[in-house]
Amino acid sequence: MPRVPSSPLPLLVILLSGSLAACAGWPVQQMYDARQAVEAAQKAGAEQYAPDVLAEAQAHLKNAKTSMDQGDWRTARDEADLSRQKAMEARRAAEAASPPKTPPRS
Repeated sequence: MPRVPSSPLPLLVILLSGSLAACAGWPVQQMYDARQAVEAAQKAGAEQYAPDVLAEAQAHLKNAKTSMDQGDWRTARDEADLSRQKAMEARRAAEAASPPKTPPRS
């Protein structure tokens, strides 16, 4: 019986899929979103009006960075998401507590 040459295509597809899955595990977007949310909360005055919630957001962001350094992408993603949520909460609290901003008169 003649031998049919096997195609390297299935192996290539499997290898590329594994490589892409590893890259997809990096929580780059979540880290960016968390950093932006913490910065927005700070600009809104959360250090003055919601310091405890802002501190929680910063702690979660620090935990996310540590997890990234250790290669624990799932924990990093979860911590970054928690950081973003807490930062948004701090920003809302700061905006609600701060006096309204009046537009400058010309």
